[in-house]
Amino acid sequence: MFRTQDLVKGPAAVTATQTTRFAGRLVVAIDGTQLALPDTPANLAVFPKAKAGQNGPSGYPMLRLVTLVACGTRTLMDAVFGTDATGELTYARDLITTAGTTGALRPGTLLLGDRNFSATAFVRTVASTGADFLIRAKTHSTALKLPILRRLPDGTFLSRIGEVTVRVIDATITLAPTDGADKRPATHSTYRLVTSLLDPDEAPATALVRLYRERWEIETSYCELKSTILGGRVLRGRYPAAVTQETWALLVAYQALRTAMSDAVLHRPNIDPDRTAFTIALNTARDQIIRAAGIIPHTRIDLVGRIGTAILNGLLPARRDRSRPRVKKRAISSKYRAVGRNIDHRTHRTTVHIEINALPSPPDG
Repeated sequence: MFRTQDLVKGPAAVTATQTTRFAGRLVVAIDGTQLALPDTPANLAVFPKAKAGQNGPSGYPMLRLVTLVACGTRTLMDAVFGTDATGELTYARDLITTAGTTGALRPGTLLLGDRNFSATAFVRTVASTGADFLIRAKTHSTALKLPILRRLPDGTFLSRIGEVTVRVIDATITLAPTDGADKRPATHSTYRLVTSLLDPDEAPATALVRLYRERWEIETSYCELKSTILGGRVLRGRYPAAVTQETWALLVAYQALRTAMSDAVLHRPNIDPDRTAFTIALNTARDQIIRAAGIIPHTRIDLVGRIGTAILNGLLPARRDRSRPRVKKRAISSKYRAVGRNIDHRTHRTTVHIEINALPSPPDG
């Protein structure tokens, strides 16, 4: 039986150079986001508002969306959504369990996740699919305790999360400005990553730390959904059934655009998919709808071709190392405060230095 959600399952017909791969594995990312809904009695019955926090109560009912995204092309591999009262990890578990039966997450894939996904139950669920993972672990006082089972020559060590054996990487990442006139000091961040890739020769620690930043691909996908397509607007459905229909329509439209973008560079292996502009694809598709292409008799239908031509004529510059403080222009209920006068929120060219923090050797005796 055909299902609407089957339309969002990728990663589309791409070449090996389009998707991000590591150690022969397809790299995918998982994360969740929220979409604001119209404040109607019908929606509130299914999508209640979040409880009041330090910034006050939520202004709208919220829908929680969790997706799997193929890094590189940013095509959707699967999605699940529902009430915000249900936690992100619950949706993620359901998504992976469902995806595992249809092949989205399977042996040969490498899942990237942020600190929220380092929970024991979730790691066990991912391992049960046969997929590998690279997840950032929490390091505060109540974080997951990782016993040292064996030290490895590259400064990493083997440990266990539940019954799953993992390799732990502690690293310090230094970002330094490349512009000599830039007087900003270098910034230092400490990351702890856990992975099912246990062999340092197959998966060097420094390479894994660099790979982890590909997780940001899914954040960019959510920006394209919420800011580029929706323009920051609230969804229009005033009833839960309409919300469900509209959300699937939003995801299908996004996937169609991403598929067209992938097709545009399918036979151009020298072009990184990161250089294709989502805004150009969206505006070109809108233009075709306004012109009623395919509706007027004898009109040539060439939607994907027109999008591809526009994309190839407006490629973005090659990706470069950049840094930008993580702040938001609107605080709403976010822990990241609104941009202030004394915060430099520009993007800067940087160099990245990664140092693996090896554990000190135990004392003799």
